[in-house]
Amino acid sequence: MKLNEAVARRIDEYCTERNITVNKLATLSGVIQSTVNSIFTGRSKNPKLQTIVCLCDGLEISLKEFFDSPLFDDIDD
Repeated sequence: MKLNEAVARRIDEYCTERNITVNKLATLSGVIQSTVNSIFTGRSKNPKLQTIVCLCDGLEISLKEFFDSPLFDDIDD
């Protein structure tokens, strides 16, 4: 799996778990909606760490919690 796919899936997991939309997460995190959408559509091939940090802040989780998932165990280059 590619990094951008794993990031998108992980964000989706948290949104589903918390019953919020991606748009709501963008609002909560202060990230521009188009940036979050580009992660989901695959246009963003390499999401910036700062974007992920902001999304984690919006989810009220640590970066460690975000990446603590089997999704990130076998990332392709």
